[in-house]
Amino acid sequence: MPKTKGAKKALRQNVRRRALNLSREKTLKDTVKKFKKLTISEKTEAQAFLKDAYKAIDKMAKVKFIKKGKADRMKSRLAKKLAK
Repeated sequence: MPKTKGAKKALRQNVRRRALNLSREKTLKDTVKKFKKLTISEKTEAQAFLKDAYKAIDKMAKVKFIKKGKADRMKSRLAKKLAK
């Protein structure tokens, strides 16, 4: 357990950030999974959902959850999957 005042604050920050990061990770994974499932069954719905997937990916890159290059790569792969 932390003893100093600074260490206690660092622990509080770490707990908050971990919770936020876990929620962001789940949101991103769920969005990508949903899109991949739609590409298999319903192409028209997948086309409409692609915009939402892009939005989620861009938001994660904006808040530095993932790097910009990874976001671009993910978007490219989703578009490629839809085109198949």
